[in-house]
Amino acid sequence: MSQRRDRIAFVNSAIPEAETAREALARRYGDVAPADADVIVALGGDGLMLQTLHKFMASGKPIYGMNRGTVGFMMNEYREDGLKERLAAAEETVIHPLAMSAVDADGKTHVARAINEVYLFRHTYQMARLRVLVDGKERLAQLDGDGIMVATPAGSTAYNHSVQGPIIPIGAALLALTPISPFRPRRFRGALLPDTAVVTVEVLEADKRPVAAVADHHEVRFVRRVEIRMEHAVVMRMLFDPGHNLDERILREQFGV
Repeated sequence: MSQRRDRIAFVNSAIPEAETAREALARRYGDVAPADADVIVALGGDGLMLQTLHKFMASGKPIYGMNRGTVGFMMNEYREDGLKERLAAAEETVIHPLAMSAVDADGKTHVARAINEVYLFRHTYQMARLRVLVDGKERLAQLDGDGIMVATPAGSTAYNHSVQGPIIPIGAALLALTPISPFRPRRFRGALLPDTAVVTVEVLEADKRPVAAVADHHEVRFVRRVEIRMEHAVVMRMLFDPGHNLDERILREQFGV
């Protein structure tokens, strides 16, 4: 028996195209409160999709995006007609977020989640100097450069890809560990890790070389130690039109089409 997707809650970005689309769709299909909805329909670009996934992360409700933004990699094509039929036929992709636990210079612990990536980045002219451990075992005694990131399969085509990190198929049980403009060691270009791995990054010479940690849009400055792991217990469900799911889009990215 297929899951019901009749009651729709619309959310939109602040751009006029998204606001106009929501008004038109709400008139046609109704617009219930998110708590009462079977499905959330997000109208905007990839930024709105990330915001929507974060906002409704604990709800378990499927989210279907329609592109009213620019790139729209995580969105479906916008059409006003046949929305309920598209929702009924949509294919589901399950993703999990990263959990970041960052300790700052005052000893305070900051916890945040990321759908795409967690990264550490220098925030002065001085390069970052980092120590990297995987499951408690030291893998890099010292990494000098702009920083380092851990990316999910869903986020592997975003910032990770722009710094020459690998694109990961959405169903692969992997994480990308990718350096950002590494200076030393010269030959380190990153690693693929099982998605059960716990990555710990310690900031060396932190007073001289201050570093920020970012989980999607949540930034913590002057960090000393950051722990990153995938949170498998949190399940997010994204809906895509048949033939245009996230698996297909990521595969196409690998071939540059």
